[in-house]
Amino acid sequence: MRLLFAGTPEPAVPSLRRLIDSPNHEVVAVLTRPDAVAGRGRRVTRSPVGALADEAGIPVLTPAKPSEPDFLDRLRELAPDCAPVVAYGGLIPTAALDIPRFGWVNLHFSLLPAWRGAAPVQAAINAGDEITGATTFRLEKGLDTGPVYGVMTERIREHDTAGELLARLADSGAKLLESTLDGLASEALQAVPQPDNGISHAPKVTVDSARVVWHRPAAAVDRHIRAVTPAPGAWTTVSDNRIKVGAVEIEPGLALAPGAFEVRKDGVFVGTATDAIRLKSVQPQGKRMMPALDWARGARLGEGVVAK
Repeated sequence: MRLLFAGTPEPAVPSLRRLIDSPNHEVVAVLTRPDAVAGRGRRVTRSPVGALADEAGIPVLTPAKPSEPDFLDRLRELAPDCAPVVAYGGLIPTAALDIPRFGWVNLHFSLLPAWRGAAPVQAAINAGDEITGATTFRLEKGLDTGPVYGVMTERIREHDTAGELLARLADSGAKLLESTLDGLASEALQAVPQPDNGISHAPKVTVDSARVVWHRPAAAVDRHIRAVTPAPGAWTTVSDNRIKVGAVEIEPGLALAPGAFEVRKDGVFVGTATDAIRLKSVQPQGKRMMPALDWARGARLGEGVVAK
């Protein structure tokens, strides 16, 4: 099939690479978000998907919005049979949805209808789910509501961060997407409507929502930190100074007041509503991630200092 691939961040790259290498499909163009300023050097940077397309010699389309008339005209000229989508980051208008013969097929990193929305992997970890996965479905006007073509499952490991889990889902989901497109090309695959029960939503994770709430139980604090790692990153304030919280682990049996510190030779601990949390690494503003003990020595955490 002739494909227009839509995607932007790194988790979409395995799917694009797999479809480029597929003997059954031809990626005739890539739709990605416009180049953006990124990094400490504040340089204008191509998206990871756009960079791979450039490397492969595939035309790259970067409209500010895919509802722009010029983009819709170009889409009609390309006449793709199908438009696979992986984390594109923009709303596809109805006018574009109707152009490919097989529509737009989205690879979503949850077991729909669970965790519809922008941050399904983060939501699954934060909720304490044991199993997640990926779903391919046909895009329609509703948010992640379209009929399902296929699913795959993935166990959430005890210490998974969102970044680690998403990397595994991106690799295995690429295989699911390719097999879905193969099934559509052979006309052997039919979409099945999503059930009306089990619906949950996963809104975008913001910097404000990544703040650690130390008055929650330790297990919830641990899940929250892992769910927002690496981006936007969990954070807290200590003596009005903001620090990013890296790796942590629960310290069973050690009880401290929520947010209270205890610094020992073997680690830095912060209290929660239940067991304390051991800080393994932190990142003060303007500095690199460092061992928590090194930070604590320099921060001179006196009596009564509380993380907030």
